[in-house]
Amino acid sequence: MSVTAPAGFEAAGVAAGLKTTGKPDVAVVVNRGPRKVGAAVFTSNRAKANPIIWSQQAVADRVVEAVVLNSGGANCFTGSFGFQTTHQTAEKAAELLGVSAGDVLVCSTGLIGVGDEVFRGKVLAGTEQAIAALSADGGEVAAEAIMTTDSVSKAAVVTRDGWTIGGMAKGAGMLAPGLATMLVVITTDAVLEPLEADAALRAATGTTFDRLDSDGCMSTNDQVTLLANGASGVVPDAEDFTAALRELCQQLAVKLQGDAEGASHDITIEVQHAVSEGEAVDVGRSVARNNLFKAAIFGNDPNWGRVLAAIGTTNAQFDPYDVDVWMNGVRVCSEGGPDRPREEVDLTPRATHLVIDLKVGEATATILTNDLTHDYVHENSAYAS
Repeated sequence: MSVTAPAGFEAAGVAAGLKTTGKPDVAVVVNRGPRKVGAAVFTSNRAKANPIIWSQQAVADRVVEAVVLNSGGANCFTGSFGFQTTHQTAEKAAELLGVSAGDVLVCSTGLIGVGDEVFRGKVLAGTEQAIAALSADGGEVAAEAIMTTDSVSKAAVVTRDGWTIGGMAKGAGMLAPGLATMLVVITTDAVLEPLEADAALRAATGTTFDRLDSDGCMSTNDQVTLLANGASGVVPDAEDFTAALRELCQQLAVKLQGDAEGASHDITIEVQHAVSEGEAVDVGRSVARNNLFKAAIFGNDPNWGRVLAAIGTTNAQFDPYDVDVWMNGVRVCSEGGPDRPREEVDLTPRATHLVIDLKVGEATATILTNDLTHDYVHENSAYAS
């Protein structure tokens, strides 16, 4: 049931006409529980959409009653008119729910530059329709309503002794930090203090969504929101909650990776024995963003030379002539030179596991990415039309 799995949450998704397909395109998630704790993390792109600008201000007091989301238009670079659309969306939801507009977050996803008067009218009407349709069973259709180029909706639930976390996500392209390109709403009926919720969310996203790097392109609209209502009456241990939240975020991140635009391989890049976790991340990301490597994987070619060429562009500490590389369990490179024959590597399965051993420390990090395919190029060349 996605975001409505925890007690005390309602959701809905409706078709407001933003999508030409007639599919659901406006969603609302509402906290009906006794506590209204909210936390959010946002894209680190300097170019931010109007809903991001609004939500960053609204979540500052860590009180969130509801989240309104739309697909079919990003409402980004639409000027002051677009910001007023976001403001009016929050006001419409607040009026219908009997709460303050400053406690309503707004998210949009779709084509940048879309956000005219027709868009505004449909978003406002959709918000009203969705609030009228709110129910404890509305999580699944809400997850459908935030899809853009996604081929499937994405949801996850993690349950612990007496409390639950639920989440929904969208994202299929522009997957790169901060956050990947996505909208995510996470709910929990655990009892959390505002600072605890904020710390747990940042810790969880930092090692999950922030390490999903499909195509190196950062979105203007990324937002991950956590709502905690205390309806279970259970106060979890802070470390236990963070671990459970990280588990849920990882499940959603893997689903985002698996639905990346045009991908035929899901690539896990595991960097071992780095001097620091930050350097391990840098090394892994250099490979994830290397089009030559990604094209080779698309062609089922275990071209480990492209791995060494990529990691050599970083400032991480290691000796390029003492690096080992494994592809799907076969060590193809040892101490910076050829090892097992390439013919031993089977890259036909969708799951691809790359291990890079730097041999200079104890830190590790894992980056998730995909291959570069004809379908990816086609989909993004035709996206606006």
